[in-house]
Amino acid sequence: MRNIILDMGNVLLNYDPAHFVQREDLPPEDRALLLKHVFRAPEWPMMDAGAMDEPEFERLVYARIPERLHATARRLIYGWEDPVEPIPGMAELVKDCKARGMGVYLLSNASRRQPQYWPTIPGHEYFDGTVVSAFERQVKPGPEIYRILLDRFALDPADCLFVDDMPQNVEGARKVGMQGFLFKGNADELRDYIFSH
Repeated sequence: MRNIILDMGNVLLNYDPAHFVQREDLPPEDRALLLKHVFRAPEWPMMDAGAMDEPEFERLVYARIPERLHATARRLIYGWEDPVEPIPGMAELVKDCKARGMGVYLLSNASRRQPQYWPTIPGHEYFDGTVVSAFERQVKPGPEIYRILLDRFALDPADCLFVDDMPQNVEGARKVGMQGFLFKGNADELRDYIFSH
C-alpha cells in the first residue's frame, strides 16, 4: 500500500448538519427550518456536483425561509465548517503516513468553496494532491472521479487505499481497483489497518 486517499467530511473533520444547526441560538422550530432548507435542500448536492454555487443556492434558500433566518442561513451556507472540528487523531495519522513515505491524497464531494477552508483543517499540509468534485463536475461514487484522481497523480489503483465514511463511496473505489476502508470515526482503527497491510 503506497498511497492513502481520504475523504474529507467525517474523515478529516466533523460534518454533521444537525449539529451545525444545533450550535445556533435559535428556537427548535427555526433550527428545523434551517436544517430542511439549507443542508437537506435538494439543491445542496448540486453544489458538490459543480452545477450551482453558493450565491445561487443562497437566493433559493432565502425565498423559502422567513427573513429573520436569512443571516443565520448565510452563515451556515458560507461557514458551516467554522469552527473546524477535526476528527481526533487523523492529522497525526496523515503525518505518520507521510513520514513512512506514503502518498496522501484527498478525494472529496465538496463545493467550490473547499479551497477557502482547506488550509484550516489540521494535517492538510501533508497532502500531495486534492480532487474536489465541484471542480470536476463528477461526484462519488461514480467511477469517473476516482479515475480522474488516479490519472492526475499517476497512481496505480492496486497501490491505493481509499478511506470514506459512506459505504457506497468505498464500493465505488473498489470498482476501479482500489482497496477500500469504511471509516467509522476511529483513527486508531484506521492506523492499525494501514500499518498492518
